[in-house]
Amino acid sequence: MIYSFNGHIPVVHESSFVHPLAAVTGNVIIGKHCYIGPGAAIRGDWGEIILKDGVNVQENCTVHMFPGKSIVLEEGAHVGHGAVIHGANLGENCLIGMNSVIMDDAYIGAECIVGAMSFIKAETIFEKRQLIVGNPAKAIKEVSDEMIAWKTAGTRLYQQLPSDCHKSLKEVAPLREIPENRPKQEDFYKTLQEIKRKE
Repeated sequence: MIYSFNGHIPVVHESSFVHPLAAVTGNVIIGKHCYIGPGAAIRGDWGEIILKDGVNVQENCTVHMFPGKSIVLEEGAHVGHGAVIHGANLGENCLIGMNSVIMDDAYIGAECIVGAMSFIKAETIFEKRQLIVGNPAKAIKEVSDEMIAWKTAGTRLYQQLPSDCHKSLKEVAPLREIPENRPKQEDFYKTLQEIKRKE
């Protein structure tokens, strides 16, 4: 669902995919090859939200802010299921773990990894390549080359997903029996491991 608000109409690049059960409102700009999952709410009613190329905002995430703010999710930022980004800026190729909360005027540096269910207080700044966990969250070590390679490989799958959704996602009635020729799915975890080894 795409909504205008106070004259602002969201801008979504044609290569990106916004699930019909997501809500994108107002002053929002979504770059190339972005994925917005079902249940996500990106509310640009009180300020500007910019998602640069290759960002994914997964199921049931919220991106919002206090009035008058502008926030940016830089290239390749990866926002896991159920996370809340409220008035925070995300650096390039960072990962926000599932059900984490990032508060106003916080900044997550490039290639940081935020652990699942972490709480980052308002105005907290983390420099690049930090592993961040806890409530309140703290940096516990530097992100290794191996960790960021794994993260980058996972994000590439999400950058391919918009194209796959445009090609094959459609609303259907459910089957009542399992068909004999039910297609098999690729082992994406195995694919991730192979990508990581090549890097």
